[in-house]
Amino acid sequence: MIPLAERIRPTCFADLVGQPHLFAEGKPLRRIIESGRIPNMIFYGPSGVGKTTVARMIAEQTSLSLHKLNGTTATVGDIREILAETGSIFGSEGVLLYLDEIQYLNKKQQQSLLEYIENGKVTLIASTTENPYFAVFNAIISRSTVFEFKPVTAEQMVPAVERAFAFLAQEQGVAVQCEADVASYIAAGCGGDVRKAINTAELAVLSAEQTAEGLSVRMEAVKALTQRSNMRYDRDGDQHYDLLSALQKSIRGSDENAAIHYAARLLEAGDLLSVCRRLLVIAAEDIGLAYPMAIPIVKAAVDSALQLGLPEARIPIANAVILLATSPKSNSAYTAINAAAADIQAGLSGNIPRCLQNVHFDGADAAVKGQHYRYPHDYPRHYVEQQYLPDTLKDRVYYTFGDNKIEQAAKAYWENIKGKHTG
Repeated sequence: MIPLAERIRPTCFADLVGQPHLFAEGKPLRRIIESGRIPNMIFYGPSGVGKTTVARMIAEQTSLSLHKLNGTTATVGDIREILAETGSIFGSEGVLLYLDEIQYLNKKQQQSLLEYIENGKVTLIASTTENPYFAVFNAIISRSTVFEFKPVTAEQMVPAVERAFAFLAQEQGVAVQCEADVASYIAAGCGGDVRKAINTAELAVLSAEQTAEGLSVRMEAVKALTQRSNMRYDRDGDQHYDLLSALQKSIRGSDENAAIHYAARLLEAGDLLSVCRRLLVIAAEDIGLAYPMAIPIVKAAVDSALQLGLPEARIPIANAVILLATSPKSNSAYTAINAAAADIQAGLSGNIPRCLQNVHFDGADAAVKGQHYRYPHDYPRHYVEQQYLPDTLKDRVYYTFGDNKIEQAAKAYWENIKGKHTG
């Protein structure tokens, strides 16, 4: 049976839900579609937010010969067969190629389209659930306009769910009565995916109780159908990296509530390993020398989590997340290593000073004989001034003490020992 989402797919702007930044009256993409002059476009966004629907609406409003391919199954032969039509009578007015999931085409397959979309014989509308700037060949990107589709909010989705119930009632010739807030609950529980919400409405009707008045859709049954359905997560897709990014930025911003929220989303998706790895990075990068003990504490929490496994692993992970979010912050070490690496990558290294080399004799051409290394422990307070950086970098300063209590204490100590400002 054809899924309900396909049977009631919108054919006009009035039935579209979500994407007001693209399709509200006067918005650019809507104007482009209404003009009938369609450029090469890439639609980027999660599943179930209208990318395919809009592509079909565009195809129906043009005189171009429409072809559809899916990147998961398309071959070079399929693409060549379509391109061959551009020189025939069937493609005399041009070819519109709707290419779903373009990210699954390899570089060679994508390159085969270049000549045709550049000379206008083929108009390409491609869709992808992954960031096109990573997943699509640069030459395709440069010849196309990228439009981002966003998850549909629950409020925007309610009319689509109500429309689904009305359609099913009419299709089956029976009254469909929903308990209060059923449509809102479905809309809120499907993670911004309109297709999933509509198909959930269909399941709700299929499992509805038959009464004298018709079919009764109860909230209890709907809750069972939407359980965990709001978990929009692909471990290899953008959502995976978006959640990890949100976790780290929330910790860096010292928002423990947001941080624990994103950690919970990752753990509910079963992605314990990614959380553990990211927390280890955060402890060193964002807390760093402001609270050095955060690194071994987080390592202990991560080790405990990996030994326990889910669901118990969430407890040491929660401790680590809240500890990091509420700790003082410093990226001074992170900045220092990046600055040093930048010099090395730029070719600024130089010879190691003679006093630091592991060499016990000098060549005949050495201007100064002897290593002349001064052992700091032989001097008062275990410090003696000598050059450690290569001559070309001898005055370089990579590390600047952070403004937190621990680093400022270290700064004061060394200014006292060295008798000068330490930066």
